[in-house]
Amino acid sequence: MNFNGKVAIVTGAGQGIGRAIALKLADHGARICIAEIDSSNGEKVAQEIRAAGGSAIVVTTDITDYSPDALMAKKTFDAFGQIDILVNNAGWDKVEPFINNTLETWEKVIAINFKGPVYSTKAVLPYMMERNYGKILNVASDAGRVGSSGEAVYSGAKGGVIAFSKTMAREVSRYKINVNSVCPGPTETQLFEEIAAGNPKIAEGLKRAIPLRRLGKPEDIANAVAFMVSDEAEYITGQTLSVSGGLTMA
Repeated sequence: MNFNGKVAIVTGAGQGIGRAIALKLADHGARICIAEIDSSNGEKVAQEIRAAGGSAIVVTTDITDYSPDALMAKKTFDAFGQIDILVNNAGWDKVEPFINNTLETWEKVIAINFKGPVYSTKAVLPYMMERNYGKILNVASDAGRVGSSGEAVYSGAKGGVIAFSKTMAREVSRYKINVNSVCPGPTETQLFEEIAAGNPKIAEGLKRAIPLRRLGKPEDIANAVAFMVSDEAEYITGQTLSVSGGLTMA
């Protein structure tokens, strides 16, 4: 894969899967905008990219509000002169029975996991449509494909992201913009560690259930994302790819 000359925005790239995606794309030549609500984490990743000879900027943004997203897109365009790739990666979850959810939890889950990708996509589309080129990749979840106990609203939001991706793929295909989703299975991230902290048996149970007998690594997701936003995947759009070690099979 070759991303030389390409500019990519990765939301939530300050840690976990987002960091792995940003490093992967930068390693193959992309110039990166790290869109982060935590600018200190974002700057650490940017420094990693620069230390390896790449180019990166950090834009502090809140994806749950359209105005900062629009500013994020403008700052990226002003810095690099184009926007080729958007990876909507930022996400958040709280695992508990639906009956115990609060309205505040629902609102946060929906705002980050569904509204965020919608707002970011809206913000970058004009730049991509102007050039008749673009790759949009939404990091959804297998929870959005098959459901997941304790993640009712999160599953619904991620299912919405998958449906949104398919519809956008139809609407913007005339502008040579590809839109796809990647669905991670259980992956070794800080968020997963926080979720599993109260029940150490969760990780071991999942490993036994996964045919490849291990949890995913952020790099596993990054490898799939890099392919899906590359020109090698030019004829792939509106698709949903699970990266779950075989835990889910479609």
